[in-house]
Amino acid sequence: MNTLTIPAFSAEAAEAAQRRLDNLAKVPRSLGRIEELAVRLAGITGKECPAFPEKSVVLFAADHDIALQGVSATGQEVTEMQVRNFVKGGGTINAFCRNAGARLSVVDVGVKNDLDDVEGLVRRKVMHAARDFSEGPAMTREEALACVQVGIDMAREEAARGVTLLAAGEMGIGNTSPSSAIAAVLTGASVDEVTGIGSGIPSERVRHKAGLIRRGIAINRPNPSDAVDVLAKVGGPELAAMSGLMLGGASLRIPVVVDGFIAGAAAAIAIGIRPGVRDMLIGSHSSVEPGHQILMDYLGIPTYFDFGLRLGEGTGAALLYPIIDAAVRILTEMNTLQGIGMK
Repeated sequence: MNTLTIPAFSAEAAEAAQRRLDNLAKVPRSLGRIEELAVRLAGITGKECPAFPEKSVVLFAADHDIALQGVSATGQEVTEMQVRNFVKGGGTINAFCRNAGARLSVVDVGVKNDLDDVEGLVRRKVMHAARDFSEGPAMTREEALACVQVGIDMAREEAARGVTLLAAGEMGIGNTSPSSAIAAVLTGASVDEVTGIGSGIPSERVRHKAGLIRRGIAINRPNPSDAVDVLAKVGGPELAAMSGLMLGGASLRIPVVVDGFIAGAAAAIAIGIRPGVRDMLIGSHSSVEPGHQILMDYLGIPTYFDFGLRLGEGTGAALLYPIIDAAVRILTEMNTLQGIGMK
């Protein structure tokens, strides 16, 4: 990872795309934020007219032992249940990927149990669940970096298959707790401001969850100036791998779409490792998890819709894929003002 280089956002390609948009057969700037999205995609790829015929969502799965403290509406066993469901095509993310014409890869980076019998699963296990960060570090620094490398490697493998648009999804019961911890440490917001209901827990358990997060931050004392330290002490394997996918995609000029709260926390880690990643990411939706908008505002990454989602899995990112297709199609398929006879 030390040799990973993030190319600069191409202002030249972005400006060329904007000039092209302004010359199309429509009222100037009348497509609003769709045009903004097209320009951002041009700058990320370095192409005036980018196209994304091959899309992929890479879903990283891991468990979190803080879930044993009652911070989630379900037990850890649901992580494995859903992983088995995803590889069979039965999840929300599967349906949304089919809708978007995107491929889904499911990667075990830290599920508690071994899943040797699961066909179609990408096995990159670094550890058997993150440790309970309310009692000590979630991972060693070495484990965190190994998980980041899993994500970087997956980005490179997807690119080798011809993928030109990526998103990072996740499955991990309890993973809004480390996401809240990361958000609080890196943005300076209070734990209460960035802690929500997650999988649907009642208010008294939200307070319990926030108390555990505060205790974990106090015990571990993560250094906000060192993103890997934050990741290792209060993060988790799939968050690390997601940040790695973002780093790897950015290094290859492949836009990586950021899903909701957990993906936003992973983006904050990736940007902390390599600040240039900030300009190479695409926001998707505004999650109802309270920490998500705080994170995205802090990172300066725009989002494009709000459907009241809080599922995760990469679902919001997959919903943006058809909008991305529409945004780049106007660059390549619309006639110009001159082409319709206007001066």
